[in-house]
Amino acid sequence: MDRTIYLDGAFVPAADARVSVMDRGFLFADGIYEVSAVLDGRLVDNDAHLARLDRSLAAIGIANPHAPEAWARLQAELVRRNGLAEGVVYIQVTRGAAERDFGYGPDLVPTVVMFTQPKTIVGAPVQASGARVVTRPDLRWARRDIKSVGLLAQVMAKREAAAAGAAEVFMVEDGFITEGGSSTVFVVTAAGALVTRPLSHAVLPGITRLAVMRLAAEAGLALDERAIAVDEAVAAREVFFTSASNFVVPVVAIDGSDIGDGRPGPHARRLMALYVALARAEAEDRAGQAPG
Repeated sequence: MDRTIYLDGAFVPAADARVSVMDRGFLFADGIYEVSAVLDGRLVDNDAHLARLDRSLAAIGIANPHAPEAWARLQAELVRRNGLAEGVVYIQVTRGAAERDFGYGPDLVPTVVMFTQPKTIVGAPVQASGARVVTRPDLRWARRDIKSVGLLAQVMAKREAAAAGAAEVFMVEDGFITEGGSSTVFVVTAAGALVTRPLSHAVLPGITRLAVMRLAAEAGLALDERAIAVDEAVAAREVFFTSASNFVVPVVAIDGSDIGDGRPGPHARRLMALYVALARAEAEDRAGQAPG
């Protein structure tokens, strides 16, 4: 069955979804995207993802086309139409279509696209095997806190990682890890403290990052937000990364060097279990509050 796409106010078959070649997202990467996970047919951490979408749109001066409640209804309907049980919902909002010019007028209408992608998140093989990662120089622009569709640096770095047999790439600047190509990086120190880089323009404010930090605090783990050197990560007791499309993934090697004993660590496994349980509980709670 053909996948259904949401495009500018209508649900259409994927084969019929068309965006203008003059769209500024295509010509200038002048747009924002957001990704929410779907587990058991329900959206995960979606309010926070929609809030980040709103912040990113405001940062580049695009009016948000929908209120959060309207976005959520459209996402849920797209999930329903595609019969998605597990995977992600992708949202992209660009400034709209106009003649190619760096400047633009005040009357542009944003282009809105949404689609679903099935994906195994819970029970994915990488959860059991752990991920091997490589490091690469961080070549991205200075406002990484904005979830821009301009992802060429990540595409290049991830291509090199895949060629090296790695599942993710850690971006490095001045000897310190900024974040993964599409994830937030955590290390567990020898003393058992959980460390991740603090929020700034240098990193995206990860939604799963925030939830995992909250769960770690509730579980009694010490938390430290500071820069992480590559050497510290390689020598750490444990390393993992988080993202909406993977939740929590243990890292077993960085640039060919084993992390700990080279197997997924207990903190990553525990936090993954806690996050899945939280996601399912919150989804059940929202379902119970929905009007019948």
